[in-house]
Amino acid sequence: MEETRPFEGLKVLDFTWGGVGPFQANFLAYYGAMVIRIESASRPDVTRQGGNVNPRMMEQFAEVLKDPRKRLEFGPAFAVTHPVKKYGISLNLNNPRAVEIFKQLVKWADVFVESFTTGTLEKRGLGYEDLKKINPRLIMHRTCGYGHTGSMASQPGYGQTVTSLTGFYTIAGWPDRNSVPISSFYTDHLSPLFGGLALITAIDYQQRTGQGQCIDQSQIESGINYLSPLVLDYSANQRELALMGNKCAYAAPHGAYRCQGNDRWVAITVQTDKEWDSFCEVVGNTAWTKEAKFSTIEGRVNNSDELDKYVNEWTGNHTAEQVMTMMQGKGVASGVVATAEDSEKDPQLAAYDFFREIEHPYLGKQKFFHPPGFTLSDATAELNRPVQLGEHTEYICTEILGIPAADFKEMEKEGVFD
Repeated sequence: MEETRPFEGLKVLDFTWGGVGPFQANFLAYYGAMVIRIESASRPDVTRQGGNVNPRMMEQFAEVLKDPRKRLEFGPAFAVTHPVKKYGISLNLNNPRAVEIFKQLVKWADVFVESFTTGTLEKRGLGYEDLKKINPRLIMHRTCGYGHTGSMASQPGYGQTVTSLTGFYTIAGWPDRNSVPISSFYTDHLSPLFGGLALITAIDYQQRTGQGQCIDQSQIESGINYLSPLVLDYSANQRELALMGNKCAYAAPHGAYRCQGNDRWVAITVQTDKEWDSFCEVVGNTAWTKEAKFSTIEGRVNNSDELDKYVNEWTGNHTAEQVMTMMQGKGVASGVVATAEDSEKDPQLAAYDFFREIEHPYLGKQKFFHPPGFTLSDATAELNRPVQLGEHTEYICTEILGIPAADFKEMEKEGVFD
C-alpha cells in the first residue's frame, strides 16, 4: 500500500531566501506538499552564494564553475536549507509579464511563504491586501527580522543581527571576558518552529472554513521566547544574568572536562546527592570525593573551581567516550563534546538515518542532512537534492499554469525568466 503524507494535495508558493523562510516551507514539502520556489539569477538567494566550494571540487568542476549561474548550484548553505523536493521557477519581476505569472501562481497556491523586508512586495503591488483579491482563501506567511509593524519594521534582518538583538550573544562566556556568540544564525533555527506551527494551524483553519489569512512573524519575538526566564528575572528582580562559563548555580561538577586525545572533551553534570554518589563510584571513591566540603550540593557549587581541577585530572586519564560510557552507566549525565566527524559516525544518528546520500546533477552522490528532527509513525519525510535555479520554469508555466508553448518561448526572448 502506497504511503500517504499529511500534506499531499497542498500547493505552496515559496518566495523566501536565507534560512527561516525555506525551513518553514520545508516542513510542508517533507510531508507531501507540492512546493514551487521562485528565484532570480540576478538577485540569487544569499545561501546560494554563501560558503566556499570544496577545494577538492575546484579542479574537477573547473569548467562548470566558470558559468556564474551554474556556480550557484554549489552553495553548501543552499544544500543544507533545501534538501527537499521543490519545483523551481526563475522570474524577472522587473518585467510586467513576470509579475503576471507571479499572480497566476498566487491564484494556484493554497499557501504563500515569503521572507523579505517590510514593503518589498508592496512596492510591486504584491502585498497581502493585493493578493487576497486574487485568491481570497490564500494563507500568506510573512517572516522577517522584526515583523511588519513598529519602528524597526523597515530594517532588514539577518540571522546575526536578530540573534544579537534577542540577547543570545550575552548569555555565554567567562566572568572575566567578553561574552561569546553562541551561533551566527541561532534564531534562524528557532523561528521556523513557531512559523511552522502557525502555518499548520492556518492550514487546518483554511481546510475547515475555506478562509485564508496573513501570518506576520517577527523572528526577534520568536527568539526572545527562549530567553523568557532571563526576561522574567530582570522584570521581577532587576537582575541580569552573570556570565559563569560552564558553571551552574545548582549543579557541580558541571562543565566540559579535558580527556585523552587531541582537543577531546566530555561534558558532565551532577545535580543531586544521589548522582554525586554514583559519580564518586565511577571515579573510584578517591580521597577528594570524601572531603566534607563536597558532601552537599551547596558545598560542591561553592568549591566548584577546586572540584573541577580534580575532575579534569581524572578525565585526563580516559578517552571522552570511556568517560561518557562509565558515567551514563551509573546514571550520571554525560556526553562527548562532539566534532563534525563524531556526528557523522554517531551510531544514534545512523540509526535515525540522519545523513542520507542523494544524487546531485553536478556533484554525484552527496550526503544531506535529515532536518525535520522528528518522525511520524505513518509517514516518512521525503528528502530530495536541492532544486536548481529555475529548473522547472517551462514545466510550471506550460503544464501547471497552462501557458501556450509559443507564448512561453516569446516570454523567454523578452527576458521574463531570469
